[in-house]
Parts: sequence; structure tokens; C-alpha cells
Amino acid sequence: MDHSRREFMGGAGLVLAGATLVAGRGMASEIPEAVIQESPAMQPPLYPKTGRDYQPVVTLNGWTLPFRMKDGWKEFHLVAEPVVREIAPGMKAHFWGYNGQSPGPTIECVEGDKLRIFVTNKLPEHTTIHWHGVMLPNGMDGVGGLTQPHIKPGKTFVYEFEARRSGTFMYHPHADEMVQMAMGMMGSLVIHPADPKFMRVDRDFVFVMASYDIDPGSYVPKVMTMTDFNLWTWNSRVFPGIDPLVCGLGDRVRVRIGNLTMTNHPIHKHGAPFTVTCTDGGWVPETARIPEVTTDVPVGAMRAFEFIADEPGDWAFHCHKSHHTMNAMGHEVKTFIGVNKDTARKVIRRLVPDYMPMGSAGMAEMGEMEMPMPDNTLPMMTGFGQFGPMEMGGMFSVVKVREGIKRDDYKDPGDYKHPAGTVAYEFKGIVTEPARKGPPPSSTKTKMEFNVIKPGSNGPAKHQH
Repeated sequence: MDHSRREFMGGAGLVLAGATLVAGRGMASEIPEAVIQESPAMQPPLYPKTGRDYQPVVTLNGWTLPFRMKDGWKEFHLVAEPVVREIAPGMKAHFWGYNGQSPGPTIECVEGDKLRIFVTNKLPEHTTIHWHGVMLPNGMDGVGGLTQPHIKPGKTFVYEFEARRSGTFMYHPHADEMVQMAMGMMGSLVIHPADPKFMRVDRDFVFVMASYDIDPGSYVPKVMTMTDFNLWTWNSRVFPGIDPLVCGLGDRVRVRIGNLTMTNHPIHKHGAPFTVTCTDGGWVPETARIPEVTTDVPVGAMRAFEFIADEPGDWAFHCHKSHHTMNAMGHEVKTFIGVNKDTARKVIRRLVPDYMPMGSAGMAEMGEMEMPMPDNTLPMMTGFGQFGPMEMGGMFSVVKVREGIKRDDYKDPGDYKHPAGTVAYEFKGIVTEPARKGPPPSSTKTKMEFNVIKPGSNGPAKHQH
């Protein structure tokens, strides 16, 4: 056991799986022990004690896979297996993943490293691993049937390649891909630059986006869903289960994002603007970078953006597709805005005393409701901040910038203490009604607004989607 491994094994929630022998190939007499992670908590960065220097990443609600050096090769061991992942407190999912979690552990290496990655299949069907975006020999690309035989259950395969290009990459199966990715099989792969001073930052976060369709009360994702997912996750977690991104005031921060969902995600950070510094194709020249507050991450793409954390506070960080900041429960609720449900409420409560009418004045009331829930699901909107309900879910977290945060301290510092006079406040004076040409809409006589189209008539002039 090398030094880095001994240090890592001191972390919480880790157990060892039994090592197995690789049959054939003859280049390795034994394989590294497979480290298993049992906790969804974010683990501290894993600094290399052997090999070349680099600034390790921090995986949101995840961890980095330890390696060992053998004969000049950096060796890792992934185990594809069924796992139980906590999506957020109150809900767990039965996924397929790697080494005890979904997504699998982040693999870190340095440009020029020779990688040997053992993959043991403990799934009920065959699998492979595709190293998404990595330049490597064709036979190591992991496309089952095309570039390699499938890894049958119980078998171990070896992938060997040189890390030729630094950047942010992903790994996932290329066998029964629809099912295995819908079941959570994916992870991040980070190749650090050969020059440890190149693009160095103070804090380097990484996560991969995934979407799931899990009915309330159930545990296994629907694998045939194409677009109508009800859980939009970062590293298979949803708000309020996603860790905050804690930064020290003045830190240079990088956030690496991979997208393995079925749609694009406009990722938006409040506060200081950022610049995209790395894409699928490599580092973006400084002269080509533009300041942004939102960047779109297409399906199957990776983006890394950087910013200076020079504004203290709790800055929201989320996908800007509003349905992607919602959780599972409530998607079937009809629109009742403007509907007076008082009469219906009285009648229904004779049969269902706990009936609660919802939606007549919008959906914000769902954010503070504490009603009984079905087993194993999450409310559509939830989470409380220091000023009340936050009414969020899904792909939402907070960038917490504080003065005095020490290096490698990623503990949640709690709510931001706003300086006096810097929080929006209620106006207590007299508010006059805005000038209108006629009476306000609310005072006009109620009219029914609908069109009747008789069968056989010409109908509307245009068909509208």
C-alpha cells in the first residue's frame, strides 16, 4: 500500500473489496485493491504523494479514486456494480455505479502519465467503459462489439493508454448504453497539465450532470424514459442534498461540468462573472475568452469555467431551465391559477378532512408546506434559507464566498452575515396605484375567454404548437 492510499483510507465511509487476479495479458500479476465509498458526502482533495505534482480536484458529493504506481504505470481499479445512492436526505435510489456510488469516483492523472485501469464487472449483464473525450488507441475506446469484446459478468478487463491531452473528461459504458446510463453509470476523469503551474487555481470543483425518472415510492429509475425526467442531478444529487461550493475570499476557482443527460443545460452563477477556460477540445486561449454569467453545456459535452471569488456572500448556482430546479413530487399538479376553490374545498373536506387546495395563487405555497409525503420521494420545491423557503430542487447549489476560509477547508460555513444596510427591505410608505386609461383589470366584469370550434369547420387559421 503506497503512501497516498494509506492517507486516503483514513477518510470516512471507506471499506475494501477483495482483490482479484487478472486472467491473461501477463503484464500484471495482481491488480490494485478496489476501494469502495459508502458515503455521499464530499471528500477532501486527494493530494498525490507519488508521481508528479498537481492541484487535485474536489468532486461535489463525491471522491477521487486512489491509485498505485507499478513499473511506471498509474494503476486504478473500478468495479461496476449495483449501488444504493442517497439522492438527498429522504430519498434513495437503486442504481448501477462504480465502487459503491453513482457516479463513480473521479479519476485524476497528469498529462503524460501511463494509465492502467482495471474494470471488474459485478453487474448482471455485460458492460464496457468508454473514456469520453480522451485521445487513446482505438482498441481502448470502450465501444462494445466495435473496438473490444464486452466485459461479461464476473470478468475483469484492463484499459491501458497514455494521458496525452490535459482537460476535463468523463467515463461511461458503451454497452446497453441507454439502460446503463439511465441507471447511473458514469464518472469524471481529469487530466492535469504536465506543468503544475499552468492554469493552476486555488479550488477546483468537478461534477457530472445526470437525469433520472423515479416515481414517488419506487427506487429504480425508469430506463425507457427519453425526455420527461423528474430528477435533474449533479453527481446524482438534488437540492437540498448538493454540497455548497465553499470558496475563500480572493480565491481563483474552477468549476468543471460534464453533461450526460438528454438535454442541454444553461448553467448560471450569480455574483461575479466567469470565463469558460476549457471545453471538450482543450484549453481556450486567453484572447478568445469572454465574460459570462451563464454558459450552455450541450449533451455529451464538458465545460470548465473560472472566476475570482471576490464578492463575499451566498451566491445561487443553478441550471436556468426552471423545471431542472424542481424535484419529483408535484409534476402532475394541474394549473389552478385564478381559480376560486373555496366551494370545492368545503365539499372535498367532508370526504377528505386533510385536503389542501393548492395552486390558486401560484405554486410558492408548496415551498413551505410540510405535508405527509409518499415513501422515498422529494417535494417539487423545498429548502429553507435564513429568510424563508427557497422553493428550489434539482440542479441548484450555492457558491459560498467567505473571508478567512483556509486552504482545503470545504465545510459549510453557514448562512452569510450580511453587512447592515445591504439586504433588500420592505417599503413602509404610501404606494400609489399606477395611472391607467381605464379601470384596473380586476374590477372589470368577468368574461369567459374561449373559442368554440365545431367539427367540420375551418377552425383556427394556423395550427399552433
